[in-house]
Parts: sequence; C-alpha cells; structure tokens
Amino acid sequence: MNHKIGKTAPLRILLHRWRGALLRSVLPSACALCGSDSDSDDALCPGCAAQFFGPAAAIARCPRCANPIPGSGPSFLHGLGGTLCGVCLADPPAFDRTVVAADYALPVDQLVLQLKFGHRLALAPLCARLLRDAVPPDCALPALLCPVPLSAHRLAERGYNQALEIARPLARSLGVALHPRLAARVRETAAQSSVSPDQRAHNIAGAFAVPDAALVAGRHIGVVDDVMTSGRTLNELAATLKRHGAARVSNFVFARTPPH
Repeated sequence: MNHKIGKTAPLRILLHRWRGALLRSVLPSACALCGSDSDSDDALCPGCAAQFFGPAAAIARCPRCANPIPGSGPSFLHGLGGTLCGVCLADPPAFDRTVVAADYALPVDQLVLQLKFGHRLALAPLCARLLRDAVPPDCALPALLCPVPLSAHRLAERGYNQALEIARPLARSLGVALHPRLAARVRETAAQSSVSPDQRAHNIAGAFAVPDAALVAGRHIGVVDDVMTSGRTLNELAATLKRHGAARVSNFVFARTPPH
C-alpha cells in the first residue's frame, strides 16, 4: 500500500502542474488593472506593475503619515526617517510611521475595491507583496503585526477582514509574527467614509480594545490596513495600543488617499 502511494504521489503532482499550465494557456490570467492578458501568474501585467508600482512611480512622502510632500521649505523638517510634513509637526499622530505601496487613486483603487467588495481574495497576496516592496531600508520592522479589526456585524456581513487577508502574506514575507486578535473592535461605528471629516475622530473614539496588554507592553506593533484616508482610524488604534504600553506603532497600508 505504502509502496503504491510513493509511486503515485509524484504522478499526481505532475498532473496537477500540467493541468494548471494547460488552464493558463487556454484561459490566460488578466491584469487586474488594465484587463490585458498576462503570461505570468501575477495579477498585474508587467506594464501596469512598472507604471504604478515601479521606481518611476515613487514619490516623496512624510514618513509619519505617508502623505505626499511636494517640495522642501520652512514648513518641513529633515530628520530621521525622511521629511515630516507640516501637519505631523503641528499635530503629531499617535502612530510613529506609515508605509504605503501607492496612492488610493485610479486605477490602483480598483485593487482595493475588488478585494474589499468584489470578494477577490486572490488579490490580497498581491497587495501584500507590493506593500512589502515599498518598505524602505531604514524602516525598523515591528515585533508583531496586527490587522485593523472589523466589528462583528461587518465581519459577518462581508465574510472576511480584508486587512487580515493582506496581513497574513505580509507577515510571512517580512518574517514578522502575526497576531490577528491583538486588538478588538468593541464599539460598532459608522463607516468612516460615510462620516463628515470633522466627525470622524468622534465616530471612531473608543472603538478599540486590547484584550491582552502583556503582548503589547514595550513592543513595536505594526498595524495593517487596506486604505488610509483621514488616518483617524489608525490614529485611534495606535493611541489604544500605546495606552496599553506599546513602545512604537507603525502602519503598513496598501493605499493612501491623497489630500484634497
């Protein structure tokens, strides 16, 4: 019995690979951004990868909030980690650093929309890889990664947490431990996108809790999310983590909404 299994297992593996290659040749994968056929297993064609995520697409960003920095002048401070924007100098957020892969703008926003509302979970590893590639060399890696938690109602409604789906492959690629329940959402809130900007801080206040403070105390925590808009949600979560003793909080977010 075991002898037969030993001989048939490699055959099954070869058949599986052959079947996958045949399907790719008959039904080539389409680029998630432009829709063109791609010969690779990647969800992006080489052209879109180079145009929207290559070196030519890189822009100067504030290392703390990841908003673009248009230039240098008296309102900017050059220090460790790059150039801080005037907003972060005047009103520092609770988090210490933010790494993003791209701006949340056409057509890159389609990756998030397809993952978040189109149930295309296969895009999560792509978002994680692009985010990993955006981590600068001087960025200290956290001790733990924590996805921004969804409320129980929204999790049941959607069926998955897109932040956690990105965090899983990101943790593996960075070699950082993932703790999916490091933070919990304890208060149901309206979606931040549906709330006026001046009400977003109030809407998200008190929404998070840390069940086990011992996991957080004295450690560098990395928070993972799909999109950062006003930053109020990430700021509230960072403030909660720091109240429980976190020494440092860094955000790892796939896309950043540009300031209006």
